[in-house]
Amino acid sequence: MTHELPALPYDYSALEPVIDTQTMKLHHDMHHGAYVKNLNAALEKHPNVQSKSAEELLRDLNAVPEDIRTAVRNNGGGHVNHTMFWKIMKPKGGGDPNGAIAAIIKKAFGNFKDFQAKFNDAGAKHFGSGWVWLVASPGSEDARIITTPNQDNPISQGLFPIMGNDVWEHAYYLKYNNRRPEYLAAWWNVVNWDEINKRVESLKSHREPALAHR
Repeated sequence: MTHELPALPYDYSALEPVIDTQTMKLHHDMHHGAYVKNLNAALEKHPNVQSKSAEELLRDLNAVPEDIRTAVRNNGGGHVNHTMFWKIMKPKGGGDPNGAIAAIIKKAFGNFKDFQAKFNDAGAKHFGSGWVWLVASPGSEDARIITTPNQDNPISQGLFPIMGNDVWEHAYYLKYNNRRPEYLAAWWNVVNWDEINKRVESLKSHREPALAHR
């Protein structure tokens, strides 16, 4: 079984003007594509772990053979992170959250505006490459904001990633240059709250997020 690059759920140009077409092509085809290729290459060395999903591998990295552990952490994380990322965006998205995610945000942060400000601030202040996340413990609805370096995923810390934004430079640099805060502010206009609510349902039912494509 090999991991596969999932197709984008919309056209490369669909998130314009928030995310430009060229960035989407490079980000999905080249960057995500490389993570999938490198993950498969690492797993070829150890057939006994090839049947595991990327999430299963990340959840217990200590069980991954040491000689491929870093490759699995980086590339498996990149695969899982980006598979989520494409899904939680959509054309003409954004607006105020609704349903279960709105309730979680209200409980943890008081209101959506304060949550946005804290999420953007955490993403802007994260040093170097990484991600900013809204997470909770599985089965809990007590959410908080964290950041992770590189392609680390919160599931490696025993946390459930409700949503996350990519703050690697390749996610925004062609359009926003070094203006990461501007990208973070604009990103809310393409957020897919319906998809995020599906992830909340997985959180509440103790299920894992939808598995990354294989």
